[in-house]
Amino acid sequence: MRHPRPPQTDENPAGIDLPLEPLPGHTSRGRLERVLRRGEFAVTTELNPPDSADPEDVYDRAKVFDGWVDAINAVDASGANCHMSSVGICALLTRMGYAPIMQIACRDKNRIAIQGDVLGGAAMGVANMLCLTGDGVQAGDQPGAKPVFDLDSISLLETVRIMRDNGKFLSGRKLTTPPQLFLGAAVNPFAPPYDFRPVHLGKKIAAGAQFVQTQYCFDVPMFRTFMQRARDLGHAEKVFLLCGVGPLASAKTAKWIRSNVPGIHIPDAVIKRLEGAADQKKEGKKLCIDIINEVKEIPGVSGIHVMAYRQEEYVAEIVDESGVLKGRRPWKREVRPDDAMVAARLDHLLHNEVTETQVDMVKSAH
Repeated sequence: MRHPRPPQTDENPAGIDLPLEPLPGHTSRGRLERVLRRGEFAVTTELNPPDSADPEDVYDRAKVFDGWVDAINAVDASGANCHMSSVGICALLTRMGYAPIMQIACRDKNRIAIQGDVLGGAAMGVANMLCLTGDGVQAGDQPGAKPVFDLDSISLLETVRIMRDNGKFLSGRKLTTPPQLFLGAAVNPFAPPYDFRPVHLGKKIAAGAQFVQTQYCFDVPMFRTFMQRARDLGHAEKVFLLCGVGPLASAKTAKWIRSNVPGIHIPDAVIKRLEGAADQKKEGKKLCIDIINEVKEIPGVSGIHVMAYRQEEYVAEIVDESGVLKGRRPWKREVRPDDAMVAARLDHLLHNEVTETQVDMVKSAH
């Protein structure tokens, strides 16, 4: 008699901050790769990085995603604007058991610093890395900064793949322990030259990309054309593709984005739909859900990447109402019974146990 296999767990029973057990054919020990390789529809999102050194600002922003997403992008100075670093956000998220996707942009660091960050991120428990070229410094609020661009997204993918698969730095020097990583890239099907975008995707796959996240999709027919070409080229069989989606707050916001943010294509029909709505913010959320329901049926789409800048509280509603999880419940940070006890003990140690006797002992030792 064959006994049923126990359900596969995506949490290490020895501790939420520990990597999962390795699985055959997996290059990482993270949850996102497991979800995608099982054929489940994945959901990722982005954490709006704070202009702050307070870790609670990160945790407060991550909490709204609990139980609704499989991984959270730790953004690396997108738009060339400075915020808390991607490495810092990942350090905080992994400590609490979240599955971050560490973004690495080539704009600000050379290959020496980048390879060091790859090892540091992996050592902290980061299982997913997204390799980006990065926006030019002129796009941000410090245009006088010196750009680096020692690598680009494709050479960065190759660099991290060599570190992982060959156990070496670019110099050829051996690594003691190679990083175990699931490698990602970004693609933009909505920016010219359109015919080149599927070809460019193929270059990133050849360089090492295992999953890709797209730019915002507001034009589903254009995305269908891109996906058809990607399937024709055989790319859909080699990479997990997550379509970028997000709510628009208003027609005014949509017009501003279309005019001021390079690479985002918003058709006139979308703006007209928002303009005709009594509640434009609510209509923007509904539009996002409608787009999800269309793209999830396109062959080769493995998930969605929900980008809700300054509307993070809508992510759970969007994912829930779209029904993409089909009853599946992604990982959620659960309050552990000993959390309060540990916090109280730390507070006691910090504030109450520096007694006069201890002070005297320190003085007498010198």
